[in-house]
Amino acid sequence: MTATVTAADLAQAEVDLTSEETSLVKVLVAAADKEQTTVRICGGWVRDKALGRVTKDVDVALDNCSGSAFAERVVEALAAGLEGGDARDAALAASSTIGLIAANPEQSKHLETATMRLCGVEVDFVNLRSESYADAGDSRIPTMAFGTPLEDASRRDFTLNALFFNVHTRRIEDFTGRGWEDLRAGLLRTPLEPRVTLLDDPLRALRGVRFASRYDFSLDPGFAAACLLPEVRAALLTKVSRERVGKEVWGALATSPAGAARAVDELRRLQLASATFRGVGAE
Repeated sequence: MTATVTAADLAQAEVDLTSEETSLVKVLVAAADKEQTTVRICGGWVRDKALGRVTKDVDVALDNCSGSAFAERVVEALAAGLEGGDARDAALAASSTIGLIAANPEQSKHLETATMRLCGVEVDFVNLRSESYADAGDSRIPTMAFGTPLEDASRRDFTLNALFFNVHTRRIEDFTGRGWEDLRAGLLRTPLEPRVTLLDDPLRALRGVRFASRYDFSLDPGFAAACLLPEVRAALLTKVSRERVGKEVWGALATSPAGAARAVDELRRLQLASATFRGVGAE
């Protein structure tokens, strides 16, 4: 598997697809044709493919329809048969079951998501979105709306998690303009100003610790400085459920001995330990 992140120029970066992923991309392109939908794979799959890691979970972002509507079109495309396909496509369509994951902001699911197993891969479908947060209050639940690729990328936690893979061009897209550079450098930097990003969703402070420990990434100094703000620690206590905090902590610690030690060190350095562990397990 090619680690495409070695390419300094994003235009020269090649994504080495497995046979299953190649089949998946063909299905997505066929399903997109009817309504001229632009389909992009986003988030962790793009990051991990660029790093040469294996991943079986794919998040798909759509520009002009909902996840559930597009999933129905995937089944239709399979039933109709892909160009160069055979009876296996019809069999896949007959066996494909679309699941709907209801919006659940406390679990970081802000919009309804369609999910299905396709070409041996677990795939989630959702539309591109923008989000806005109330200026005050104790909720980390945003107001969601259809968005542009830039708006969708800007709302994500870190620039290196905001990269897209366009299934039509088979190229990585970097709408923040810094994601590819930051991935190559192993730098966790927020797309927007760190203080705003963390006050909108303070759980992102712990996500930074998790990614740092799991991938040995560095934390951007601006992000680290924002984590030290008293209002960020207060927001972590008041706006995020203890269940979500616990899951992020477990994800940071359940890596390797070195990764777990790094997570503990970062929690101390960022002065997040008190806000993180206070009340964990009490719910």
